[in-house]
Amino acid sequence: MLKHRGFPGRLPGTDFQFTVRRANPKGATAIIRRERYRDRRAADRRADEGFVRALWACFGDQPFERGNLDAGRLSWLIGREVKPAEEPFDPTSYEALLVLDVDVARASFPDVFDDADDADDADDFDDPEEW
Repeated sequence: MLKHRGFPGRLPGTDFQFTVRRANPKGATAIIRRERYRDRRAADRRADEGFVRALWACFGDQPFERGNLDAGRLSWLIGREVKPAEEPFDPTSYEALLVLDVDVARASFPDVFDDADDADDADDFDDPEEW
């Protein structure tokens, strides 16, 4: 199981887990599509947003291996913001390749990408010679 170094283990200040410490000896937990209903708690929505923010920061729009990413957290996003990057897709494999669908993620979690756009704009003003 690939461990994603630099990926946050959980949402800061909460118990919402983003990664697992070690592989399950019985095999990887299956990633299943979970429905996100409108009445989900705000804390759950923040956890989804934080996870998408971490995916965007670590992988961008490039395919990535599931590795030690939490199956439960991926299950809230699979089929929407996170899609299989290969066919056939094995939802019980630590080696399965996934990819962030940036267009869908941007529509679902615009603040994640607005923050990134603001950071890009801030870089434009760092060089005094460009003023």
